[in-house]
Amino acid sequence: MIRDLSETLKKVLQDPVFATQFPELHNADIVFDRPLDPFNPGKTTVDLFLYDVRENLELRSNEYTVETINNQIITHPATLRLACSYLVTAWPVGGSEVALQEHRLLTQILRVLSRYPMIPAQFLQGSLVGQEPPLPLVALHPDALKNLAEFWSSLGSKMKASLTVTVTISIPVFEDVTDFMVTTQKTSYFPDPGKPPDALLRIGGQIVDPAKAGVPGALVDIPDAGLRQTTDAGGRFVFEPVSAGPYTVRVVAVGFQPVNRSVTVPSPTEDYVIQLTPL
Repeated sequence: MIRDLSETLKKVLQDPVFATQFPELHNADIVFDRPLDPFNPGKTTVDLFLYDVRENLELRSNEYTVETINNQIITHPATLRLACSYLVTAWPVGGSEVALQEHRLLTQILRVLSRYPMIPAQFLQGSLVGQEPPLPLVALHPDALKNLAEFWSSLGSKMKASLTVTVTISIPVFEDVTDFMVTTQKTSYFPDPGKPPDALLRIGGQIVDPAKAGVPGALVDIPDAGLRQTTDAGGRFVFEPVSAGPYTVRVVAVGFQPVNRSVTVPSPTEDYVIQLTPL
């Protein structure tokens, strides 16, 4: 994933949208080398050196996220939020006043990276494609490299003008857990000691087409219980409260044949998934 982040930053800096506005940056090579002395690229180069990787404690979360696909629940454990920090240096080649070219190139880099507090999806590469939540990008991180002289000395190089860029990505630590959707929930109330409890049941199901895709906007009712629901975008419905016993569920949906289905509440084998037949 860290490699994919480096490739993503390369895509951001090489965005053709900025080719006319920032020609030096557009024509520069983007590398990820350690800037050791001597560092003499053959053409104008921007170096993004990954110098620090640590957990972003401010964005740490222990909350699970839950996704419903067809009739299954997928639980996504919390991910590790990893802050990756890069030292960005510019190495112009050719022309006069090399130092001023370096300053101009650093300005262009800063202007591009500062446009994106979150990295847009179109730049994401490899395993970062579709990653949620979005990737925060901080140019000129205030806590980065407070002792520059010591840092450059540790590299065995002379001090050089640089920028620091930090991006936080999500690293999965635990595997997702897939399970079936809970279709029946029972709640018991004990109004008085010695008396049988009152039971309230809540059932949930799904209306699907022959391809097992949910049918939204279907009318589902239980005439015997006076209950009626319209399915959501995933074809799901919920009824509550429902007393224990046998029922007939009626389903009507545009473009499908009406269905009457007998169900028993509660039933350990009943999944309450009803398939429709097209007209």
